[in-house]
Parts: sequence; C-alpha cells; structure tokens
Amino acid sequence: MRYQRALLPLFLVAAWEAAAFLINNPFILPSLATVVPILANPFSASYTLGTGSLAENAAVSIQRVSLGFTIAMLVAIPLGVMMGRSQVLNELFDSLIEILRPIPPLAWVPLALAWFKIGLTSIVFIIFIGAFFPILLNTIDGVKSVKKTWLEVATTLGANERQILLKVVFPGAAPIIWTGLRVGFGIAWMCVVAAEWLPGITRGLGYLILYAYNFGQTNLIIAGMVVIGFIGLSIDIIFKKAEKRWFSWRGLER
Repeated sequence: MRYQRALLPLFLVAAWEAAAFLINNPFILPSLATVVPILANPFSASYTLGTGSLAENAAVSIQRVSLGFTIAMLVAIPLGVMMGRSQVLNELFDSLIEILRPIPPLAWVPLALAWFKIGLTSIVFIIFIGAFFPILLNTIDGVKSVKKTWLEVATTLGANERQILLKVVFPGAAPIIWTGLRVGFGIAWMCVVAAEWLPGITRGLGYLILYAYNFGQTNLIIAGMVVIGFIGLSIDIIFKKAEKRWFSWRGLER
C-alpha cells in the first residue's frame, strides 16, 4: 500500500523530467538536475541568491505561522466554546461570522498594511485570518455535538458550569476541535507564502520564491515550493498521529 502511494509522485517526477527535456527552456520548466542541488544543500546560502539558506527561510516562515496560528487558536477556541454553549452568543456573532468567513485572507492585505504597516504584525494578521475561522467553526460544531445525555448526567450529579465545561464539554468536543486546528494550520501555512510577498519582507519561503521569480530562477522557485509542500505534509502527519493517539476512543462510538 505504501508503495502504491509513491507511484503517482514518482510518475509526476518522471513526467516533469521528460517535459523539461522536451521544452528545453529552464525558465518555463527547469530540469531536476538544477533543482536537486538546491534541495540537497538546505543550509547553504550559495544556492539562494544571497537571501539566506532554505533552512533559514523555512525557519522564519514556520515562526510566523506558529505565531499567527497560536493567536488564532487562543481567540477562536474560547469564542467557539461560548458560542456553542450559549444560544444568545451564537445568534449575536453568527451573522457577522458568516459575512466575514467567505472573505479570502488575501483580501485583507490592504487593510493589514493600513492598520499595522509593513512588518511582522501584518503577516501575522493575514495568517490569523486564515486559521481563525476553521478553528472557530469546528469548535462550535464540536461543542454542539457533545451528547445531551452526558450533559444531563453531569448536571444530575451536581456539576457546576465550570466542571461541565472542563470535564464534559471540552473533552467531548476535543476531537472536532483538533480537526479544526489541523485544517486551520494548513490554511495558515498557505497564507504565509502570500503574506511574505508584502513589501518590506526580506526573509521567508514566500519572499524567497518571489525574489527568485524576479531573477528568473524557476529552479529556486520549485525548490521553495517543494520545501513548503514537505513541511506542510510533515505537520499534517503530526496532527494525524496525535489524533490517532489521543482520540482513538471515537472509533468505539461508531
């Protein structure tokens, strides 16, 4: 089964190399021979036009995503729990959320620059917007999905609201909240590339890709894209393994 999963990527790599040979234009499609050395030397700045190594730029992007994602998580989960538990709060915020939710994170870029100027805060804000809504909506859904019988039993046994939240609602909603975190992190990771195209940014994988484009270095662009893909895949695997380890009890309910 594992070998089958590798078949399509290997086919795409072979097709890429064949297409690069036929096109014979490194600006449109570089060959693997020009991309692999960049990936094979992630700690060398010699392959990245003096913009820092791949590893350095990846570390900067990860730090930015982690910051924006953490802020989104700290805001969205408490708000989602309150909306899930309170019909009044849910009706109060629901229409506003439904209006804001479809707006793409990139549409906030002009406002981010106007509000926070050029710098880290603007980038973190765009990442925050991307991660916030998936976490919020999944948290609301998770809280609402907690079985009424669990809540009734806790109430019958004399548990107060705090105890119900901590010992019934939050553990019961945790698997769906975790799914929201996983989706939110994926979107945040996608947002960082575009956010790093903002003026005044001099580090990060998004900046590296844009910088390479300005110099026609398509091989460096593809190397940056490959790194983005592998980091995203690695983080998603971590989320899946944690979900399997911590929330395997969900399978007993099905």
